[in-house]
Amino acid sequence: MAAIYDIQVSTISGEQKTLDEFKGKVLLIVNTASKCGFTPQFKGLEKLYEQYKDKGLEILGFPCNQFLSQDPGSDAEISEFCQLNYGVSFPMFSKVDVNGPEAHPLFELLKAEAKGMLGSEKIKWNFTKFLVDADGNIVERYAPKTEPKSIASDIEKILP
Repeated sequence: MAAIYDIQVSTISGEQKTLDEFKGKVLLIVNTASKCGFTPQFKGLEKLYEQYKDKGLEILGFPCNQFLSQDPGSDAEISEFCQLNYGVSFPMFSKVDVNGPEAHPLFELLKAEAKGMLGSEKIKWNFTKFLVDADGNIVERYAPKTEPKSIASDIEKILP
């Protein structure tokens, strides 16, 4: 399986890149949705980002429409929604699938390295979060209901 930094991604504005630019940073990777009961977590994610971005944290948001079609908009609409409603300033990426035959390679890697309850790899809902250390190791998986603020102590432990 590819190293996390070699995986190709598309930014929400359509630019193709790898995650190589995030080498040496702690990453919190989240599958997001604009019309979900957990959507208000954008506020908590942005607060975490503001608190730790200068210390080496990057939050990477990947919209996903696989759960009850809770992110049906275009990338441009999703970007505008996140900015206007939650002031999101952390990097957002193009909409992806996180499960199934079209699952993005990033989420295939994350799921394989950090399994969910009872060893399941499948992502159960929007706002599943994965914590990656500065060396690219996937260290933790958090359930959708896990509030961003409760992840702060885990982030602090692994900041460079």
